[in-house]
Amino acid sequence: MAKHIYNLSEAKTGLSKLVDRAAAGEEIIISKAGTPRAKLVPLPVVRRQSGDWKGRVRMSKDFNDPLPKELLDAFYGRS
Repeated sequence: MAKHIYNLSEAKTGLSKLVDRAAAGEEIIISKAGTPRAKLVPLPVVRRQSGDWKGRVRMSKDFNDPLPKELLDAFYGRS
């Protein structure tokens, strides 16, 4: 992974490009007064597959039934 150092004013001016470069795999170091202060690195990509939660979630048979009057009244601030 390539590492590049930029001072804070350069980073502020070109932040969008630096973020794109970090997302492409570069490690971007941002320094202030010559001292490294922050690092931009790519985030790992999380791939999800359909069906990952199959068998782990259950909906009750009355899931779509109307709510009880007392609960509806509470939602609308009625006593």
